Amino acid sequence: MPEITWELFDKQVAECRLCPLCQHILHKVPGQGDRQSPLMFIGEGPGQTEDEEGLAFVGAAGQLLTKMLEAIQLPRDRVYICNIVKCRPPHNRVPTPEEAEACRIHLRMQTWLIRPKVIVLLGSTAARNVLDPEIRITRERGKWTERKGVWMMPTYHPSALLRDPDKKKEAWEDMKSLRNKLIELGLYQDLYSGGEKEL
Repeated sequence: MPEITWELFDKQVAECRLCPLCQHILHKVPGQGDRQSPLMFIGEGPGQTEDEEGLAFVGAAGQLLTKMLEAIQLPRDRVYICNIVKCRPPHNRVPTPEEAEACRIHLRMQTWLIRPKVIVLLGSTAARNVLDPEIRITRERGKWTERKGVWMMPTYHPSALLRDPDKKKEAWEDMKSLRNKLIELGLYQDLYSGGEKEL
């Protein structure tokens, strides 16, 4: 078996034909950020802007995610951000279970390479594919689960906050919980940038 490296990961994603999503896209969107970060964010899938640029979370939802991170003094370039699927589903629909399963090999390789201590699952698609297929984000958001030494918390996807701003208060509580977890694990100081502002 070949050694697992970022070069192998990049090649694997670029050449992937495991599901039909790759047939109608402009770019694969593997993910980006600090590959040594203890903190990883996993979303659902690329949208139109992400497909055009080949980068995760660069559209309106991505801009809100950046503000959410800044609100707890975390620079975006010190975390790693990716999605359950690496190709944009048509019309930004939710990835099917088959599409998510086909892409799981890529997410597993990413997680193995990064070895995060904390993972934030953005939205129900990420939570269902990583934690529990039956999870309900409105009920489980903000709750921490520890698996194999990795702490995971589901919260609302930023796009949900754009559709329903009333959810921002709960999302802010989750971000403060994230900050507290990073402090508890002794990881916050390495990621910290300074200053504080609300979402």
